[in-house]
Amino acid sequence: MAKILCVLYDDPAGGYPTSYPRDDLPQVERYPDGQTLPTPSAIDFTPGALLGSVSGELGLRKFLEDAGHEFIVTSDKDGPDSVFERELVDADVVISQPFWPAYMTTERFAKARNIKLVVTAGIGSDHTDLQSASERGVTVAEVTYCNSISVSEHVVMMILALVRNYLPSWDVVRTGGWNIADCAARSYDVEGMHIGTVAAGRIGSAVLRRLKPFDVHLHYYDPHRLPPEVEQELGVTFHERVEDMLPLCDVVTINAPLHPKTENLFDERMIGRMKRGAYLVNTARGKIVNRDAVAAALRSGQLAGYAGDVWFPQPAPQDHPWRTMPHHGMTPHISGTSLSAQARYAAGVREILECFFEGRPIRDEYLIVQGGHLAGAGAHSYSEGDTTDGSEEAAEFRAEQKLPPIPAQ
Repeated sequence: MAKILCVLYDDPAGGYPTSYPRDDLPQVERYPDGQTLPTPSAIDFTPGALLGSVSGELGLRKFLEDAGHEFIVTSDKDGPDSVFERELVDADVVISQPFWPAYMTTERFAKARNIKLVVTAGIGSDHTDLQSASERGVTVAEVTYCNSISVSEHVVMMILALVRNYLPSWDVVRTGGWNIADCAARSYDVEGMHIGTVAAGRIGSAVLRRLKPFDVHLHYYDPHRLPPEVEQELGVTFHERVEDMLPLCDVVTINAPLHPKTENLFDERMIGRMKRGAYLVNTARGKIVNRDAVAAALRSGQLAGYAGDVWFPQPAPQDHPWRTMPHHGMTPHISGTSLSAQARYAAGVREILECFFEGRPIRDEYLIVQGGHLAGAGAHSYSEGDTTDGSEEAAEFRAEQKLPPIPAQ
């Protein structure tokens, strides 16, 4: 029997929900590329419930305990006395989330003497030291595509919110005002703008597809060029270098994985190549942009707006400059954890666990590391010896800053 250690974000401040705004979820049969949704043997949850917080438990407790496994769920993940740190020593499986990451560092892999499987409940496994996982023969898996469309919808929402000056206009109403000029002074139409995506994988291409009806000019950079028929269908222009695309774009959205080639990609120099007054949206990973360069560009007017839901580290410290910089539309890391997405990633985690415990192959598209090497989706996103050390840096940053717990709000 195995010990499964699961790290999820806290329940709502007002307590775990007893009811929800909607009674059901729309039915989705397949993802746009034809990949089927997760196919576990069964689920023990109601789709549309809050599964990503500690009380939701990804709907896994009955399944795991009926099979005789030990299942520990916590949100306490930082510091030497955290539940995660204490329970990790003899855990066989670790489940974590990009939204509330338990950073699996080299040090933690060394401590976890029984660890065999690390699962991301969502997509993006950069909070796991993939090199250490490879060296120790640990399998790393994530639920590929489970929330890609969720994130792409969030990107489009943020682009519209920035360009139309939605959030400040909402705040005028909220605070009892009605000065239309204050709202209109920074509001533009998206129509006719040039919009570019850095990476056109599942999320980036979905963003392009959703923006096409707005009658905009679409651009993209990606190491893997889209097929000609897709470029023609979307009317999108390919650029061989990010640097070549930026001066043309009114809006840039980042949809790339985090690895050494994308880490700190949008520094002061790169942001300086953008049009003055352009908008930047980042729902990929916080470390792809330079924290201080973004804040400075908003203050100087080089950027007209910045929005996203990814920070470094996560949760973000209370004094993070992005909380107070002008003209931003930041949220906690929520784009991929809608209730719709949670039903998919919870089912996907169960499918991965079923395969693991039954000795069956895990879907190739879910694999990041297996058998000491990058595999599946991981082999597409990374290259051997070219993975991120963000897990190490986040742990060091939090230790150096002696950051207190982030309160639930």
